[in-house]
Amino acid sequence: MDRAELADFLRTRRQALQPEDVGLPRGRRRRTGGLRREEVAALSSVSTDYYSRIEQQRGPRPSERVLEGIARGLRLSPDESDHLFRLAGYVTPPRPSHGDEVGPGILRVFDRMAGTPAQIMSSLGETLLQNRLSVALMGDQTGHTGMARHLAYRWFTDPAVRLLQPAAEHARSGRTIAAQLRAAATGERADPRAAALVGTLLSVSEEFAAIWREHPVMGPSCEPKHIEHSRLGTLELHGQGLLDPDRSQTLLVFTAQPGSESDDKLRSLSALADQLV
Repeated sequence: MDRAELADFLRTRRQALQPEDVGLPRGRRRRTGGLRREEVAALSSVSTDYYSRIEQQRGPRPSERVLEGIARGLRLSPDESDHLFRLAGYVTPPRPSHGDEVGPGILRVFDRMAGTPAQIMSSLGETLLQNRLSVALMGDQTGHTGMARHLAYRWFTDPAVRLLQPAAEHARSGRTIAAQLRAAATGERADPRAAALVGTLLSVSEEFAAIWREHPVMGPSCEPKHIEHSRLGTLELHGQGLLDPDRSQTLLVFTAQPGSESDDKLRSLSALADQLV
């Protein structure tokens, strides 16, 4: 890891960005060009102190997940992102396929969701991006490969995934996931990968096959769901989705009833998220 080069590279890219480039207001008191460190930190889903230590050549080597967040926050090109990883001493990660690229409009909204758990999902249930509060709430869901990238596959093949929800909600969640997969596999905007996912699930999960034969169909729903967190206990949350029709991607934001116990628990997620960096 080349700390000096890494710090200098981040400074140059931070100073080259203007607030307007990332959807932030300039403000009247801004005297210098470029973004502030706290702005880059928020866009990258890391704490200001953590990001500042990287630019100051202090602290541990940033993880690959942190570097991915910084590359996104600084709007680095693919070549610049590869350079960032090399400076930090990592092999450059494989570049995503076009289907994994998040649309610029929904990305701007995602960047403003630093204060609440948020993630961007594909129509096939792949988690494309998570902010640090989403990771603290549900774990990192972006590192899966193969069929395991899809929530439906993990739900019906990996019992550990269901530990995030109370057992009483498993049946409803299974039907919802199957219905969402059916929607992705049919209609004018059907994803050609959906057929392969359905075929695999039919062959490996009797539970999925039984639900699939019932042709589950469900419209948009904002019913509360419960998350079983290892440190915070049970949280009752509402998931609100913003659809980007151009890329069939959804920004999912989790909120709690204001003033509720779950709302208090969400507020404590930030401290937990800092411990995961």
